[in-house]
Amino acid sequence: MNRKSKFASIYLIIVFFILYAPILYLMYYSFNSGGTMRNFEGFTLEWYSEVFQDTRLIIIALNTLIIALLSAAISTILGVIGALAITYVKRLRYKNTLQTLNNVLIVSPDVIIGASFLIMFTIIGIKLGFTSVLLSHIAFSVPIVVIMVLPKLQEMRSSLIDAARDLGATNWDILSKVILPYITPGIFAGFFMALTYSLDDFAVTFFVTGNGFSTLSVEIYSRARQGISLEINALSTLIFLVTLVLVIGYYFVNQRNARPQAAGVRKP
Repeated sequence: MNRKSKFASIYLIIVFFILYAPILYLMYYSFNSGGTMRNFEGFTLEWYSEVFQDTRLIIIALNTLIIALLSAAISTILGVIGALAITYVKRLRYKNTLQTLNNVLIVSPDVIIGASFLIMFTIIGIKLGFTSVLLSHIAFSVPIVVIMVLPKLQEMRSSLIDAARDLGATNWDILSKVILPYITPGIFAGFFMALTYSLDDFAVTFFVTGNGFSTLSVEIYSRARQGISLEINALSTLIFLVTLVLVIGYYFVNQRNARPQAAGVRKP
């Protein structure tokens, strides 16, 4: 191993340590029987038991999951349609403009997006709550799906569509039997990214949620302001583990979809 590769390895270790050390610290003290984050007095599952006995928290967790699944599913459908629309725009100038507009929501600060949605919902008369949160999550998830799907559409050869047309395939056959199967990895990637973004979002949700409705991120913030409670540590640990499972699930789905393509490339 040369000096450059050693330096790169050390640098990556430091970066990952900085990123994960606070999470591991939080997870470690979620098992502390002492009730503080200073001295670890003993192992306990008391705080996890309190999480599952908290009816309000369970309802909020279900709200968060429903919002995440609905927004991910709807934004995946809209994102695939948007990516197809961008791909079939013939003028390069218009195509680049659409891609730039798609990227605006991704690069814009969450505070600006949240405030914009709040003003819009107030003007058009949408009550803050489930509907406003769902619409906001769909809005900031669609550009993510588009970005995930576009590369798969761009790498697909036009000869595949031409061959399907020569064989008598209709437009629906081309879409359902050629295009969609080819871009399936991008669709899965977009869905999982939209799901994790929805589960983790705080800034936008904080602006558009109303009285009587909350998500886990907003609830954790509200409870953390009232003082340190290891129940928050336990809840945060559970959320992190769920997110980790989603990422691992996406990885295996991606690997599974990549194997047939790799086999097709190796086939003479």
